[in-house]
Amino acid sequence: MRVIAGSARSLALKTIEGLGTRPTTDRIKETLFNMLNKNIPDCYFVDVFSGSGGIGIEALSRGAKKCVFIENNKDAAKCIKDNLKFTKLEENATVLECDYLSGLSIISKKDEPIDIIFMDPPYNMEYERKALDFLKDKDIIDEYTTIIVEASLETEMDYVRDMGFNVYKVKEYKTNKHIFIEKKV
Repeated sequence: MRVIAGSARSLALKTIEGLGTRPTTDRIKETLFNMLNKNIPDCYFVDVFSGSGGIGIEALSRGAKKCVFIENNKDAAKCIKDNLKFTKLEENATVLECDYLSGLSIISKKDEPIDIIFMDPPYNMEYERKALDFLKDKDIIDEYTTIIVEASLETEMDYVRDMGFNVYKVKEYKTNKHIFIEKKV
């Protein structure tokens, strides 16, 4: 796994051993960032269920002004910190070593709106549903916030309308998909 573009382009990132994380492949990451490219510079990015931090680090490398990583696996959190140090992107990064709802609660106390939230939770456990339910009434997201959920191909998101969100794009790959969500106006 490597950084695709930006200031840390081509640098290899560490991942943790075992099946505790599921790093997004370089090809899928490149497709995702090609879709987000115009929104990345100077954005406030949040990487939830960060794993090795590859998505948030890619955002920082491409010019995000700030990235918060939320990861409760201690080995993964250490891996994120090591990757940030190696890529020299640690200055604009915060790593929250806690569960996703606690992390979202911590950042919801800030007064700065989030531009992009990326979530790559364990598949088919409905963590993304609980996160969206938590976020739906928070001031840190608005109609300009993009929420992306990486999910299994079987994952249904038809409940989001009842929470006040719209799915405006779905990009399917061979084994998973990215679901793009925005707050209804």
